[in-house]
Amino acid sequence: MHKNFIANQWVSALAGQTVPVIDPSNGLLYAEIARSGEADIDVAVRAARAAFEGAWGRMAPAERSRLLLRVSRALQDNHEELARIESKDTGKPMRQARSDAAAVARYFEFYAGAVDKLHGSTIPYPRDYTVLTLREPHGVTGHIVPWNYPLQIFGRSVGAALAAGNACVVKPAEDACLSLLKVAEIAMEAGLPAGALNICTGLGIEAGAALSAHPGIDHISFTGSPQTGQQVALAAAGHFAPVTLELGGKSPQILFSDADIEAALPVLLNAIIQNAGQTCSAGSRLLVQRAIYADVIGRLSELFRGTRTGPAGDDPDCGPLINAKQQARVKRFLSEAEESGVSLVAQGMLDPNAPQGGFYQTPVLLGDVPPAHRLAQEEIFGPVLAAIPFETEADALRIANGTPFGLVAGIWTQDGARQLRMARAVRSGQVFINNYGAGGGVELPFGGTGQSGYGREKGFEALYGFTTVKTIAIKH
Repeated sequence: MHKNFIANQWVSALAGQTVPVIDPSNGLLYAEIARSGEADIDVAVRAARAAFEGAWGRMAPAERSRLLLRVSRALQDNHEELARIESKDTGKPMRQARSDAAAVARYFEFYAGAVDKLHGSTIPYPRDYTVLTLREPHGVTGHIVPWNYPLQIFGRSVGAALAAGNACVVKPAEDACLSLLKVAEIAMEAGLPAGALNICTGLGIEAGAALSAHPGIDHISFTGSPQTGQQVALAAAGHFAPVTLELGGKSPQILFSDADIEAALPVLLNAIIQNAGQTCSAGSRLLVQRAIYADVIGRLSELFRGTRTGPAGDDPDCGPLINAKQQARVKRFLSEAEESGVSLVAQGMLDPNAPQGGFYQTPVLLGDVPPAHRLAQEEIFGPVLAAIPFETEADALRIANGTPFGLVAGIWTQDGARQLRMARAVRSGQVFINNYGAGGGVELPFGGTGQSGYGREKGFEALYGFTTVKTIAIKH
């Protein structure tokens, strides 16, 4: 049984309860985690507060930088084990899990290098004053990490918070948290002081809700659904804690008739099948200019039919969905597509050796999806791509901006003027031109608008979010 990690100690939930951990590839129980409640969260918050007011909070920036770099190197040394844990826990293929394990180490490396570059400023003022600003940590930060990318989202959130000098309490998703418990062990062995990082596992409606509402939390970072994000923000508002919300998207890839189709096709496919489509920034809407629509859909169909879905350990193109609930959700969307006459253009293959109990969904390409249809408006969170034809640039922009989300957009065109017009006009936190994702660089600020949330993670913007500005005015 996996225990909570509080003040560098492994402790059971105070109520003694546990939550089962299911392998998505076969549907079988393979571990148990602590089922934390309000009391466990309180213990973790108090441990974090003691660390922030003690040795961790007093640590010089240069020393904190060196320590986080040691954590990064230790994560690199444990790369393959972290990847194996992540793959089994989430169901993602090993090559994707390896990328995630590399990413968490890179986040800590990046933020280790940024610790002593987080400067304040001086402000011109009347000559008998000197006015300066300081960037100070919030104190104790809460982090609610989802199940789709535990390692990556932990890295971009907790790595930045620790670099800024905060002490952290993390509530990972009950469906996938084992890799983060391993990270905690690695960080402790690398020398992270007791209480700087605390992890309480359990159910969102219990441990997650308790963390959001705890008066000892000075800032909350949440990644998940808009509905839960709203609840988190309301709970945090009860004690005036600021919140960073990353709440998913319905991201468009916009393919104009002058695009390099050969270069675009594999990117379009990967953007929807990566992690079985369970990616907030998945390119789940494909907008194609009418003149090339038939050609693109025909060629993309062949790619979809060639995909193989199977158990994570076999390193397929597409692994299982995270659980039975998510599998049922995707199937409901596909049933609705059939009932409403939306064309299923192509579908991938299921490995005949895939275990019967696994939560599998082969990649699906849907054609001529009406822009206002639920399939083109709501986040399915599965490997389902909705293709939509458009006529003009204005038409493409109207469709692209025609959802409540605004997280990521891809624009494919050789026309430089159009690239910039579209990039400025599309409602999105990130815009990629003739690519999608830019390799997921840790340096690139990430976040959305509308129902995709607010605040920014990754890059220096994350450090700004995990600090508060203090102004000091000195009269001579």
